[in-house]
Amino acid sequence: MLNIVLFGAPGAGKGTQADKLVEKYDLVHLSTGDMLRSEVARQSARSAAIKQLIDKGQLVPDSMVAEMVAEKIGEHRHSNGIIFDGFPRTIPQAEMLDAMLAEQGLHVCGMVALNAPEDELVRRLLERGKYSGRDDDRDDDVVRRRIAVYHEKTAPLMDYYKAQAKYLPVVGVGGIDEIFANLCAAIKHCKP
Repeated sequence: MLNIVLFGAPGAGKGTQADKLVEKYDLVHLSTGDMLRSEVARQSARSAAIKQLIDKGQLVPDSMVAEMVAEKIGEHRHSNGIIFDGFPRTIPQAEMLDAMLAEQGLHVCGMVALNAPEDELVRRLLERGKYSGRDDDRDDDVVRRRIAVYHEKTAPLMDYYKAQAKYLPVVGVGGIDEIFANLCAAIKHCKP
């Protein structure tokens, strides 16, 4: 299985590129952002807490996210692979993901990281906020807080995958097709 961690700051283009990767490689896209928004929409027991954290640009606790991710891994165990988008975000989550996959006899093949300058990320998110319906994409302060949280809590995850020789950086600026070609070139270095 080609299990890929698609990595990058909010606004890096992970969702756009994940759709193209799903089509090319016949993978399952596991977006924790989509899973969390779906959870909020279902108005589950934990949805109010999740919504409050998302609206403030903060991370949802590992335990909540890991439970949902484990369910999805089990559901898609026999697919061609999974694109993990938004999970892991921290080293403890990466360790959880490794353990969840190992229980199924699977592993992460590589972390493909979309890199873009902060001003570009902010511009993209605020532009997306005009039509996305997402409150966390409309406020400059919340957008910048999300990016700051990424740098503080999520960016160190790169070292985790570098230590495993699974970190694959990709320039996340340019046209969609150009970025996609760069992603595909990086994926060739993944070890299923």
